Amino acid sequence: MVEEVSEKGYVDMPVSPGVPLIREINRMRREKNAVILSHYYVEPELQDIADYVGDSLGLSQQAASTQADLIVFIGVHFMAETAKILSPGKKVLLPDLKAGCSLAESAPAAKFAEFKAQYPDHKVISYINCSADLKTMTDVICTSANAVKIVESFPKNQPLIFAPDKNLGNYINTLTGRNMVLWDGACMVHEKFSVEGIVALMEEHPDAEFIAHPECEKPVLLLAHHIGSTTSLLHYVQKSPSRKFIVATESGIFHQMKKACPGKTFIPVPSVDSTCGCSDCSFMKLNTLQKVYLCMKYEKPEIILPPDVMEKARIPIMRMLDLSQS
Repeated sequence: MVEEVSEKGYVDMPVSPGVPLIREINRMRREKNAVILSHYYVEPELQDIADYVGDSLGLSQQAASTQADLIVFIGVHFMAETAKILSPGKKVLLPDLKAGCSLAESAPAAKFAEFKAQYPDHKVISYINCSADLKTMTDVICTSANAVKIVESFPKNQPLIFAPDKNLGNYINTLTGRNMVLWDGACMVHEKFSVEGIVALMEEHPDAEFIAHPECEKPVLLLAHHIGSTTSLLHYVQKSPSRKFIVATESGIFHQMKKACPGKTFIPVPSVDSTCGCSDCSFMKLNTLQKVYLCMKYEKPEIILPPDVMEKARIPIMRMLDLSQS
């Protein structure tokens, strides 16, 4: 039988119920000299098989420095693209090509080019949660962990465009006193948190600290005791003397929080969508153990990008990595 990446976006092949998936993944990791990179937002069992678990900045740094021949990226499409851009000579696999990102998809490259043309004197800072094509139109990339540092690397009198996340851009404007022009994009998970739900949880748990990711909307951030990147939130709960936290970000991070702080309590913020009381990214959750096994076995689906796109997109990413080390 010939293996194929189906229209579903992944290798759609039967797997015998008796196959020890984790053991086979570990075997292939050794034999193929593969590294498995996982974002904090995927299912716990996938975080636990990874060589490295992290946020976008950490994952980019790992992708740039790995000595592996094969990169298996358990995350979403723009992250695997970034890994390919940083390691163009390596094969990069994504278990499910349909694991996209609502934020990245909110900024189509053609429309952004038209938007950018309206501001010829502006430099462009793009959040890493964007497509490779948009990265080619960017002067420097940032993540939520280093956005302030990246923005402040520009002179105060330099006009800036920030894309694609308006909420993160607005938050950075507030911290830096800038007036960056913001692209109107947002993450479908972080913009759906219920302010009313947060207030109710804070009243129900007066001993809890409320922490939030800067992709959340401004009314949510105004309530927060701490605002930070996913890694920053993880570090904060480890250092804080509080025993209870209300958390406004994707639910996958709870696994690492519970591992790091087994005696503490973490409460998810409800969504404004009455059909879902959770904070899950449906794209991240497309990754499964079986899909990871199949993609490693058949080395598909592979991330393929045009050489000129990789060359242009690499420049602003490397600028970010250089600035992050300074």
